[in-house]
Amino acid sequence: MKNLLDNLKSLLQKDERLVSEGELLKNKIIELALKLDKDLLKLLLSDKKMKEVFFIDIGQTLVFDKGKFTRFVLNKQFLPDSYTAFKNKIGLTSEDDYLSEKKEVVLSWPYKDCVLEGGMTKEDQKRDEIFWNEILAPDKISRLFDSKVFTNAKRVDKKGEHKLDGFRTDENGDIKDSLIIKGNNLLALHFLKKRFAGKIKLIYIDPPYNTGNDSFKYNDNFNHSTWLTFMKNRVEVARELLENSGSIWINIDDTEAHYLKVLCDNIFGRENFVANVVWQKKYTIANDARYFSDNHDHILVFAKDKKQFVVKGLPRTEKQQERYSNPDNDFRGPWMTQPLHAKSGNTEGFKYKFKNGVVWGPPRGTYPRYTKETLKQFEVDKRIWFGINGTAVPRVKKFLSEMSPVTPATLWFHQEAGSNDSARREILNLIKELEFETAKPEKLLQRIIYIGSDKKDVVVDFFSGSGTTGAVAQKMGRQYILIEQMEDQARIIQKRLKKVIEGEQGGISKVTGWKGGGDFVCLELMKWNKNFVEKIQKARTKEDFKKLWKTIKEKAFLSYKVEPKVIDEHAKDFADLSIEDQKRFLLECLDKNHLYVNYSEIDDEEYGASERDKRLNKEFYKK
Repeated sequence: MKNLLDNLKSLLQKDERLVSEGELLKNKIIELALKLDKDLLKLLLSDKKMKEVFFIDIGQTLVFDKGKFTRFVLNKQFLPDSYTAFKNKIGLTSEDDYLSEKKEVVLSWPYKDCVLEGGMTKEDQKRDEIFWNEILAPDKISRLFDSKVFTNAKRVDKKGEHKLDGFRTDENGDIKDSLIIKGNNLLALHFLKKRFAGKIKLIYIDPPYNTGNDSFKYNDNFNHSTWLTFMKNRVEVARELLENSGSIWINIDDTEAHYLKVLCDNIFGRENFVANVVWQKKYTIANDARYFSDNHDHILVFAKDKKQFVVKGLPRTEKQQERYSNPDNDFRGPWMTQPLHAKSGNTEGFKYKFKNGVVWGPPRGTYPRYTKETLKQFEVDKRIWFGINGTAVPRVKKFLSEMSPVTPATLWFHQEAGSNDSARREILNLIKELEFETAKPEKLLQRIIYIGSDKKDVVVDFFSGSGTTGAVAQKMGRQYILIEQMEDQARIIQKRLKKVIEGEQGGISKVTGWKGGGDFVCLELMKWNKNFVEKIQKARTKEDFKKLWKTIKEKAFLSYKVEPKVIDEHAKDFADLSIEDQKRFLLECLDKNHLYVNYSEIDDEEYGASERDKRLNKEFYKK
């Protein structure tokens, strides 16, 4: 391998088009290979080894295998610059390909903020059949991201659920309803692009941490490269949703935080990295931890365009406001004082004489904070304070009414941003039968949404979990879009949001003065093959799978690789497989391009879209 690499590099150096400042141009090499450039082919044919490796002998004709050649040139060992070499070292490659160049899609995902199925015990949490994870290669993806049909649209308010008559829009035709979408989050994000591309102010996500220790154990831990591909697929389309002044906030722990940072650098550009906020998610020490007690999470903040992104300062806390008082009954209200000197400067021998005869100069090793002209104006404005008795070192008054908001720090303690424990209690107080160990507290989302958005802006969470993002956004006057794939989970989110609009007083309700009100719209991507996926997941016996196969071959869209007749001829072999292997096989038989119904086929009678569905979909897609 190494000799072949070295020989190819030496050979390509002979073509001036492929060299710049002594370095080979990888993109140019691939461009010419894909165009079947005659000079490049002649160069490769001039070398016996290259002819053997990259050309196929068909009769008396040599055919260039451009696929093999380009894969070889794209190989992580070929021409790695300093940045890609670094990415190789930290794992941003997958099976010899750069992650940024891979077109694979991790379609389904494990979800950590999940409740147990009916009758499930803690010991059952690792059952393999609960989740279905699959990676689709480029040649398997044809219509995956096409517009999807939604169905079962309803509006929910204090009075209950109502069939959706139409979307609320503004003068520009933009949808102003908050949405809860049930369906695969990757496909739902592409679905949203049709109406919300470039219109989202803030995205907050709390994805699977890839630790294997989440509150819900999932089927086959993602390996590192698969997890990165999974995140890449979703973050790339999320970026397209953001408006130019928007930002994305990603909650993650140490396991993948630093890899995710580099991945997002690649998607957003390193220049658009804003901050790594460290949040104290636990305030007690886990003495049973093997190494260190894990007490924090990271929240990575990226702007779509940092030059246009504005960080809103935080209001002063009660504790911060307690530092202000008004001992002299100043008509401008409470104040505190600040010294007249600073640690840096360049004015030597500075002296200033106040009207009361006091001569002031900065202490040794410090410098004046203000000019003489400014100090004179402070005296005129009666902003200089000499103490209650008029004999103290002069200081300048800083009035609370004139103070700007507090610049956010990157260290958030549980007292100000909540903890996992407070989040768990918030959920239990709302829905007694549920317990989410990794739900996020409302105070945390309140802080994020306050810093990164304004009232009426659109906030998105496509790992919506227990619905905290939607609950906080509703209480803060933001429009929100939540995406959830699991049936039970979507019902829980709707139940929580229904309680919010009814005026529940948990979380941040009292702080924000929340009394209830508003509504939200629920949409569901119309399932087709997804119906069969769910049936396969729920099946428990070999007899179940035998019956399922009969239904699947008659009604489902099968993979192009599947020949039902051949499978039927080997029915005995199928019956001899374990239940898990039968499950895996049937899942692989399904064409994943047809999990949901594409909008282009909404009029096909086979799918049974109602006239109401057709009207609402046409309204959504502006058709």
